[in-house]
Amino acid sequence: MESSVAIQSVELSSELGNSMPVLVAEDNPIFQSMLKNMLTKWGYAAHMAPNGMEAWEAMQAPGAPRLAVLDWMMPYMDGVEVCRRIRAAAREPYVYVLLLTARTDSQDLIEGMEAGADDYLTKPFNAQELRVRLRAGRRILDLQQQLVEAREALRVQATHDALTGLFNRGRVLEILAAEIARSERELRPLSVLMVDLDHFKRINDAHGHQAGDAVLREASRRMSAATRQYDSPGRYGGEEFLIVLPGCTRRAGCAQAERIREAFAREPFEAGGEPLAVTCSIGVSGRDTCTAGDSNRLIHEADDALYAAKRNGRNRVAEFSSDEPVAPGSPLTKLVSFSLT
Repeated sequence: MESSVAIQSVELSSELGNSMPVLVAEDNPIFQSMLKNMLTKWGYAAHMAPNGMEAWEAMQAPGAPRLAVLDWMMPYMDGVEVCRRIRAAAREPYVYVLLLTARTDSQDLIEGMEAGADDYLTKPFNAQELRVRLRAGRRILDLQQQLVEAREALRVQATHDALTGLFNRGRVLEILAAEIARSERELRPLSVLMVDLDHFKRINDAHGHQAGDAVLREASRRMSAATRQYDSPGRYGGEEFLIVLPGCTRRAGCAQAERIREAFAREPFEAGGEPLAVTCSIGVSGRDTCTAGDSNRLIHEADDALYAAKRNGRNRVAEFSSDEPVAPGSPLTKLVSFSLT
């Protein structure tokens, strides 16, 4: 344990803004109290750890602080080792680490920085200096958060449809390929739905493209609400949507498709201030287990089933089946048979 440290007392007004959590690892009770009082006064929420092991455990908890002040010499685990573990964990968002120590040798400084510390302050230190170093750390964390948000925005832009917010065609096809591989590996069923809005051109022609866009957005919202959390709806093109249903047999896929169809037909859509009756037709294809190369076949089969649903009156679900006879079906669910040749 290091000797007690004198801190120059200064009068500082509380900083405004949200209280940013700070982990403070310090084994000296007097110094713990002084640090906690200063940090609270400066507008931080100080979380105290009396030794390195508790500090490391605290940093692994959900919502752990992104700013850490670590004393070098502590029981069970020193601050440098805590820092090494934080960096080895490669946590995101980034954790800014400030090391405190009475050591002044340049080799100690090198060791601390090579362990992953972002800053280094020797004891005894001026309280004002600690405050400005913490403020610098906070600015770096704010910049890093902006970079993470910008990266996430670019990722969403690259994988999602700008109008509907659903996955775009490229991303939903990637998800389908990944689910086919998982189906083959885990021997799990997989189904896909091809959804098309009925008579969508009439909406654009009669009410304008802004009304058509509003209908597409509402259709996407209803599809998302009617699917499971781990299903993947995507805009395939125009008013056509592809939905990947992992773990769903073809029959279960039909039931899911019927829930989506009902979600469309149950209530009118609002577009341009007036209600519009909007329905959809859905084609279903599926496998008990998939094999590599099934992606195009599943889409082709769902597309064939979709066009069968449209030929048979729209506002219905059609299932692709290569071995079942054509059944008359109900107005809501239509079983259809196709040849694979």
